[in-house]
Order: sequence, then structure tokens, then C-alpha cells
Amino acid sequence: MNSPSAPFIYAPPTSPFLTVVHHDEQLLVLNKPSGLLSVPGRAEAHKDCLEARAQSIYPTATTVHRLDMDTSGLLVMAMNKEAHRHVGLQFEKRMTRKTYIARIWGHPGDDAGEVNLPLRCDWPNRPKQMVDHELGRSALTRWEVMSREEKTTLMKLMPVTGRSHQLRVHMLALGHPIVGDRLYAEGEALSFSGRLNLHAQTLELRHPIGGEYNTFTAACPFFDLGPSAEGCIC
Repeated sequence: MNSPSAPFIYAPPTSPFLTVVHHDEQLLVLNKPSGLLSVPGRAEAHKDCLEARAQSIYPTATTVHRLDMDTSGLLVMAMNKEAHRHVGLQFEKRMTRKTYIARIWGHPGDDAGEVNLPLRCDWPNRPKQMVDHELGRSALTRWEVMSREEKTTLMKLMPVTGRSHQLRVHMLALGHPIVGDRLYAEGEALSFSGRLNLHAQTLELRHPIGGEYNTFTAACPFFDLGPSAEGCIC
């Protein structure tokens, strides 16, 4: 794993190769590790990604949405074009329900709240994002305190929108960056952990066949939240 102070070198984890939480003829739900790209990057060294690994076993699987490279947790792929359209529309129309677990630096004054701040790309410093009340796209995150630790706080984050780096920038705007965040944290908040402490723990969506809501769960790797379905490891 890269040191927070060292130049970034893409070295994704290789074991397990792929963790499958759910698979049927319509959906493939995976538990992505921190440090692995969701889709391939431009450089040849960045071709290893969750999409490529999944397609090596499930050739028809296509990516519907993404997680940041440093974020771990649930990502759903579609097994056919119709399923892709169906699930893609759910994300577009904000019909999916997502819960993330994050460890932030410091302690918020309240036990729950929301951050409603528009975001856009910080082009001179890309891939960083920034709050911009004039040009930014609407972004809303609801949050709840789970537990307060000595220097940090465990948070449940519930994004209503799905902007790039939304949770990371919104926690920074709250005054409490996510620990281990190479892009937005500094000092102790950065060095406190060797990885970004952000994990997509639950994902709820309607199944393309029948429309029944399905809830998928992946245990948080940096905090024990009790029993959780992990799926098979390939």
C-alpha cells in the first residue's frame, strides 16, 4: 500500500481476485477493494480494474456505476443490455439507496445532519472536486454519527446524489475530512490510516425482473459492524 507521503504508484490488491456478493442472469454485485480502479485508466499500467476482472469470468457484465479507486465496497454490474438500462435508470432517477461507512477526523457538533453543497471539478487540481455555488451541480449527503472515538468519528453517510468525490468533499466542507484521504486530508488526518476510510456498505435497488427491492451488504473492512454477507471469493 502506498504511503500517504510517497508518490502514487498504482499497485492494486490481487488477492482475492474478485469477491462476488450476488450473481444471477441480470445482476452481478461485487465487493471492490480499496486501491482497485472500477474501470481501466488510460495508461497501460492502469488496465487492471474491477471491470476487467469481472469480464474475465462474466464476459457479458457491463459497468453501471463506479466507485473511487480508494473507496471499497459494493458495485453492481449488469449482465445484459436490458438490465443495464433498467439499473442505469434507477441510478439516474435516484431510486437506489446507498449507505457508506466513513471514519472522519475529529468530532462533529451534532449527531446527524446533511450537507447540501454544489460540486464541480477543480480543473487545475483534477481529479479533485470543489464546492462552487455558481457553476457546481447540486449534491446532497445525509449523515449520522455511529460512534465517537478518541480522535475520530465513525459515520453513516447516505448520499442522495452521486457526484464525483461527493462524500469526500462534503465531509471536508463539514470540517472533518475522511481519514487516509490522499486528496483532501492533511497532517494527522491523512497519516492516521494507510487507506481511505470510506466503504460502500449497503446498496438497495429494484431487480430488473419483477421490480422487487434487493438489499446487498458488504462488511466494512476497517471497522467491525457485525455479521455481513460476503459472497464467494474468486
